[in-house]
Parts: sequence; C-alpha cells; structure tokens
Amino acid sequence: MIVTDGTYTLAFAQIGKHDLARVGGKCSSLGEMTQAGVAVPPGFAVTTDGYLAMLEESGLRAEIERHLARVDPDDIDSIDRAAQAIRIRIRGHRMPEAVEAAIRAAYASMGADTPVAVRSSATAEDLPDASFAGQQDTYLWVRGADAVVEKVRDCWASLFATRAVAYREKNKIPHVDVNMSVGVQKMVNARAAGVAMTLDPGTGDRTRIVIDASWGLGEMVVSGVVTPDNFSVEKVLMEIIDRKISDKHVELVGDAERGETVEREVDETRRKHPSLTDAQVIAVAQLAKRLERQNGCPQDVEWAIDADLPEGENLLALQSRPETIWSQKKKAASASAYAVGMMGIVNTLTNPLAARKKT
Repeated sequence: MIVTDGTYTLAFAQIGKHDLARVGGKCSSLGEMTQAGVAVPPGFAVTTDGYLAMLEESGLRAEIERHLARVDPDDIDSIDRAAQAIRIRIRGHRMPEAVEAAIRAAYASMGADTPVAVRSSATAEDLPDASFAGQQDTYLWVRGADAVVEKVRDCWASLFATRAVAYREKNKIPHVDVNMSVGVQKMVNARAAGVAMTLDPGTGDRTRIVIDASWGLGEMVVSGVVTPDNFSVEKVLMEIIDRKISDKHVELVGDAERGETVEREVDETRRKHPSLTDAQVIAVAQLAKRLERQNGCPQDVEWAIDADLPEGENLLALQSRPETIWSQKKKAASASAYAVGMMGIVNTLTNPLAARKKT
C-alpha cells in the first residue's frame, strides 16, 4: 500500500476525475483507470499543491511572470531565452521541506529503490480541446528517493520548456492557469509496448482499433525511432483485419545493473517477428475499447506487456487520453457548418427578396 499525505501526494487509487486540477490529465486518467479495475502499474501523484508551494515559498512566481511579460510571442529566440532562464531558476531551488518529505515517504512505501517512471502531468494536457502531448518531461528507470525528488523538480521545470511556452503563447493560454503535477509510477519490464487508437488515425473510421507495437518500452514507438508493427482490429467482431510487420531494429529496455534505460539492438530472430501474438493484439484492442467506453470518446492508449507477469495478467495500461486529431477536425467542421448556416440566415434577413428568388 502506498502511503500518501493527502495534500502533496495522492495514490492513484485515491484519484478521480474531480482531482484534475490537482493532479493533471495524466494522473487523473491513471486514477480513473485504477478505480475502474484496469490493470495499471501502482504509483502516486505529486499534486499541484507541491508545485504551487514551491513557487510561493521561493518567490519564483513573481520572477516567472517578469520573464514572461518580456516575451515576444512572434520571436522564438525571445521565448527560448525566457523559458531557459525560468527552468534554471526552478532547478536551482530546493523544494519545500514538507513537499519533499511527502514524496520521500510515498516512494519509500513502494519498496526500497523501486525503479519508477517520473512523468509530468500538467493540468491542461490530455484534454480533448488541446494537444500538449510530449511537451513536458518523462524520466524512466529512476531509483532512490534523492533521484525521485530531483526528477520531480525537473518535471516542474519542464512546464517551461521552450516548446510548451511557445504553444501557450500561440494559443493564448495564460501561463498562470497551467500547473504541474507529477506521476511517480512503478516501472514496467516491457517485453513489448506501444499505442492503441480507438479509431483509424488515417481516416477517422471509428469501426477500427489501430495498434502500433514494438519490442521493449513504448517510447521507441511514440518518438518514431522504430517503425512499429501495425494491426487493425474490427471493433465489434474483435477480428484482426490488417497487419504490417516491420523490421524493428532497436529497443529500449531497463538495465538493472546500470539503473537506467538503455537502447540495444534487437537480435535477428526477433527483428521481423511480430511483437504481439494474435491473442495479445485482441487483448490490447479489448482494453482500448473498454477505455473508450469508460471515457465516452475515442482514446489514445499507451500500454505494455510486462515480461515479469504471467500471460493473461501481463497487459498493463500506462496512459489513456482523448484522441485529438479527428476530434479537432470534427469541431472545425461543425464550426464551419454553423458559420455557413448563420451567413445564410443573415442574408435572408437582410435581403429577403434575393432569398425568395433563390427558392
């Protein structure tokens, strides 16, 4: 059982959608899945209360606002200079004692030197009307309380990555409205991993579930380092209707002796061999379909097959967020149709004779 203080740390089992403002999109999703009985690696969230305490106790809030007030949103060099200065200042401050103590206690309750992933969870990410994916930092195979504390602070700093600041400037998202939570989650010893979309990302077809998979941790798939295996599954019948097996030349795996993740070449026997069995493909599709039903909209799901768990119990959900590409296109189409309709009404009201002639 993970011990948390309820203020600066919350176990995933304690988290629901109502905690979004305190734990961000990623940790809120992990909490919802945990409470729904989905197999999720255990962990806890460092809440936004910890991040806000850091800003207030150190005087960083006013300093951040000064840097951002001087930013020219059309000048990427201006944004980069301000963002870099803010990150340096956040990393240079020690976090408040109460926040650090809560993190250390929660991590200790997971077991001595347990390898964990430390993941940013901003309060505006993973939402249907925004696309923040990949803007903040994730650290894998972190071991030891000192390292966890350091990486939490690094995740806070990544809220001001140049790309993230530029995105908020471009989309007129107030910087003060976005806070940072951090998820600390037991590392998965991934035999294979990847992503599953509950629609076809190429066509928007919601009758399909499309799965990308490769050997090792899923970061190789997400970052595009490898060309993954690709499977299409018919959503109702749960049948594989298409597959493309790729040459997966490299994988990212945990190295227990070095205490970190390492890239290694995939041996010849596995490079062109499917990274998932047919049964595993269907299991991933069923998981994605369950999460779509649970969340009420198409999902982008990260998953892994844990090599340390028995078959049938080894599929783990790492993240589930609303799909953004086709949902945004749908909104844009609806807005365009609304605008055309309103224009027709205006024309009718302002020139009824012309409208009558058209009919």
